[in-house]
Amino acid sequence: MTGKERRQQLLDVARALFAEKGFDGASVEEIAHRAHVSKPVVYEHFGGKEGIYAVVVDREMRSLLEGMSRALSEDAHPRVLLERAALSLLDYVEGSTDGFRILVRDSPVATSTGTFSSLLNDIASQVEHILGVQFGKRGYEPRLAALYSQALVGMVAFTGQWWLEARKPGKDKVAAHLVNLAWNGLSNLDGSPELCERPGTVGGR
Repeated sequence: MTGKERRQQLLDVARALFAEKGFDGASVEEIAHRAHVSKPVVYEHFGGKEGIYAVVVDREMRSLLEGMSRALSEDAHPRVLLERAALSLLDYVEGSTDGFRILVRDSPVATSTGTFSSLLNDIASQVEHILGVQFGKRGYEPRLAALYSQALVGMVAFTGQWWLEARKPGKDKVAAHLVNLAWNGLSNLDGSPELCERPGTVGGR
């Protein structure tokens, strides 16, 4: 193998191992064994387990963010953008299952891209811009778009984690139900919502 080919082989092996056992459960010894190389080869390319893990996580986060960004980049009706965003995440879960398993675990190694939560914040910022425009048109407080974008992205991401294992119903149906909840909720927003029962009242302690 060329150096480039060997590096990619090690990344593929490590990615599968990290998805299977997590960072703590994986070892350089096992990465080397599965790749049919000696441990020094792994150290030569990545400097150790932390180095190869950081590269794997960076690549996965970049792939997911790029897919979500493409889904939200083209002008379309807000409901269509919600559909695209939901399907983009589910497409990633379906097509990069190992990568998503790695991302949703708590990362013990700092990466240049950050953590899964920081990635969701990047996506939420794009959604916030879209919601801010729509809130302004509908007479809602634009500053609240940040709160609603976090709620929407969190709902889709958490559902994606559940669907990672469940896989039922199908991807398109899951996306349709997510958008049904999100869109119908947004379409009927109360401009100044209040709690039905305030803390400190009977039954609201």
